[in-house]
Amino acid sequence: MKRNIINIFLSIALLSMIGCGTSSKNKKNTTTADINQIQLNADSDSNEAGALETVYFPFNSSDLRTAAQTSLEANADFLKKFRSLKVQIEGHCDERGSVQYNLALGEKRAQSIKDYLVASGVEPNRITTISFGKERPISLNHDEVAWSKNRRGNFVVIAK
Repeated sequence: MKRNIINIFLSIALLSMIGCGTSSKNKKNTTTADINQIQLNADSDSNEAGALETVYFPFNSSDLRTAAQTSLEANADFLKKFRSLKVQIEGHCDERGSVQYNLALGEKRAQSIKDYLVASGVEPNRITTISFGKERPISLNHDEVAWSKNRRGNFVVIAK
């Protein structure tokens, strides 16, 4: 009886420790050795730009929501850790609206990301911005799920 109680206690303790580990699909623990694995032109949309994460925006807005700010804090930490990296931020929009409107909105999105990173301590000369408007969607469907994926700021590694 005593042995069974001890075994149960040890099993619960072991299961508790296993459950305490952290894991995330989007978060990457990139070390100095891994930084050499990042290729030029690697981007956050494809999850090949180290720990840099793509940022998403609400419809018709360049405002940074809480989730975007959380991603940008992690991106800023990554860029401050690896000071040789330079990135280009690509502003993207969904398919709705004119070409000119979406190019302007994409630029505002890219600039709001850059402003946040600079305010977080990343040197501004390491960040360039460009807008692709609605010209480079990541999802080709025509619904809200697709549009929400296309309203984004993608990070591209342009120098190591």
